[in-house]
Formats: sequence, structure tokens, C-alpha cells
Amino acid sequence: MSEHHNDFDFEPVRGLPQHLPKGERMLWQGAPRWQDLAVHAFHARKVIWYFAGLTILAGVLRLAEGDSFASAIKPFQWLMPMGLVAAALLVGLAYLSARTTVYTITSKRLIMRIGMALPVSINLPFNQIDGAAVRLFANGSGDIPLKVTAKERIAYLMLWPHARPFHFAHPQPTLRCVARADDVAGLLAAALAGAIPQPLQAEAVSNRAASNSQPVAA
Repeated sequence: MSEHHNDFDFEPVRGLPQHLPKGERMLWQGAPRWQDLAVHAFHARKVIWYFAGLTILAGVLRLAEGDSFASAIKPFQWLMPMGLVAAALLVGLAYLSARTTVYTITSKRLIMRIGMALPVSINLPFNQIDGAAVRLFANGSGDIPLKVTAKERIAYLMLWPHARPFHFAHPQPTLRCVARADDVAGLLAAALAGAIPQPLQAEAVSNRAASNSQPVAA
């Protein structure tokens, strides 16, 4: 019988570099939704719109110069395929990133196993987290960025795409595109406050606007 192996067989527990110490409990474990990661972190949808805009602009300019309609649609034959290939590559990267990522919340810390080519584990004890926030998307998934103490600052490039966008000077590790982000944020808030929350309920999180952002009490 053949034996199945994967790149993370060395982990004693999925997503963890070692067993949890006695007295520490795992409260939640999850990963990004690759579909949302492709849209919100790798911006695959924006790439398609960008190439579509270039195609329309090129066609309009040709028509303005007096070219025929047949000539005006020629950019569509090569610009749009380029855009689709670029978007497909970004979607593939998002899938690989989500597949190799595990976020773990325990009763004492947050652990992020990230990295497609060179996996690393980032350990954030709760006493190194100054606070958190949650940004919900329309389907109930969302980002949960963490504000860490100044002495524990982590390089943005090391974190990406698991970092709050555009916060380069003070990078914020972020649980990106997790399902039912409102529930996860509530669990994290309770854990940071020292409470042990009940297991997550089965009901779906109500939809929120993508721009909605609210703080999580530390």
C-alpha cells in the first residue's frame, strides 16, 4: 500500500511546529478562503478590469484615428487573453497561499503558519498584541488585522499577503479572508480578554458591506 506524504508531515499537529504546552488549548483553526484571497489580496478581478479598460481605450483610439471597426477590435484579440492569463496566475497563487496557510488561536496566543515556498510559523503571544480590528466583506468573510507591540514588529514582506495592506512602517499581521470573520473576531476578542468563549455557533454571519470596519476589543 502506498503511503501519502505532504509538505507538512513534520508538523506534530496541523499548523503547529510543536505540541501545545500543558494548560494551553486550541480554540480555533482556519485558513483564508482562496476565492476571497484572489479578489482582495491578489486583486485578480482588478487585473481583468484593467485589461478590459486598455482594450476599450485602444479600440476607441483606433476608431478616432479613422481605422475600421475590424481594426478597432484587434486589441481585444491579444490584450484580453493576456489579462485572463495574468488573472489566472494570480488566482493560482491565491489558491496555493490559502492551501499552505493555517491560522491558529489558542487560549494564550495566535500562531500563523504561512509561506508558499518557505513555510514559517509566526508566534504571537497575547501579551504582544495591543489590539485588533475586523473588516467584513459582503459574503461574511473578512480580514482581522492585529496591532502588535513596537518591539515585536515583523517585516511586511515576510508577512505578505498576511498583512494589513499599506501599513509598511508598522506592519500588522492579518488573518486574511477568513470565513465568518465576525465570529472569529469575537472569539479572538474573548481570548485576548482572558475569557474562554463557547464553540462557534452554526448560524451564518449576516452579510456586511465590504467597506465595513469595526474594532475588536482587546
